[in-house]
Amino acid sequence: MSALARFSNKVVIVTGAASGMGQAVAIRLAGEGGTVIGVDMNEDGLRETATTIEQGGAGTFRYLTGSIADEVAVKRIVAQVAQDEGRLDVLVNMAGVLRASPTTETTLEQFQAILNINLVGTFLFCREALPHLLKTGGNIVNAASTSARFGHPYMAAYAASKGGVYAMTRTLAWEYLKQGVRVNAVAPGGIMTPMVVRQGEMMFQQVPDPDLSLLQHLVRVDGNYGRPESVAAVIAMLASDDGAFMTGEIVKVDGGVHN
Repeated sequence: MSALARFSNKVVIVTGAASGMGQAVAIRLAGEGGTVIGVDMNEDGLRETATTIEQGGAGTFRYLTGSIADEVAVKRIVAQVAQDEGRLDVLVNMAGVLRASPTTETTLEQFQAILNINLVGTFLFCREALPHLLKTGGNIVNAASTSARFGHPYMAAYAASKGGVYAMTRTLAWEYLKQGVRVNAVAPGGIMTPMVVRQGEMMFQQVPDPDLSLLQHLVRVDGNYGRPESVAAVIAMLASDDGAFMTGEIVKVDGGVHN
C-alpha cells in the first residue's frame, strides 16, 4: 500500500473494480485513505478486491453490482453513493470490454455491445456523477486507450469506443473548466490483465498467419506487458490534488511503445 494519503476524506467511485486495472485503482485509492465504492457485475471479483483492501489496513471499500451500460442501474448506483456517503469527489471509469476480431467478421451486435460498455457506460456515469462533482469541485478520470490514436489491427470496435472516450474527455474538460470540475483520461498500452491476455491469445487463433509486428502494441518496448499498478499510480496522481493543474489530458501509459 502507498504511504501517501491523498484521498483521505474523499469518496470515490471506481467502475470495473473486480479485476485488472479497475481493481488496481480501487486498491491504490483506498490505500491512500479513500472511501472507495467499486462497481462491477462480477461480485466474486469485488469480494476479492474488498479482501485485499481490508488486509492492507487503509481506506474503506464498499461495492455495488450492476451493468454500466444500463441507464437505470447507473442512476441507482450514483444516487445510492451520494445518499449513503453524503458526497462524491472522484469518478474513475475503468470498466470496459475488449473483443479482437477481423473487421469483416465483426457483427453489428458485437460492435454495438462494445460501444455500449466502453463509451455509453462511461458517458452515463459521467452524466450522473457531474451534479455531485460540481458540489465538491471533484474530478473524473476515464480509461481511454492507445488504440484511440494509433492503429491497432483487429480492434475496430474497441478503438472506436476508446476514440469516443478520448473525445468526450476533452469535451467535458472544456465544458466544466470554469465550474471547477477536472476531467482527464489515461491511455494504457499493453497491460497484463486477464482481458488483454485473453484477447491476445484469441487473436492468434483467429488471424491466419498473424504478423507479430501488428501486435507490438500489446507489449512494452522491452517485450513485456505493463502492470495494472502502473496505471493505478498515474490515475492516483491525476485524481488527487497533485493533478490540480491538469484537465483535458490523455496520459499514455504504454512503456514507450507509441513514442
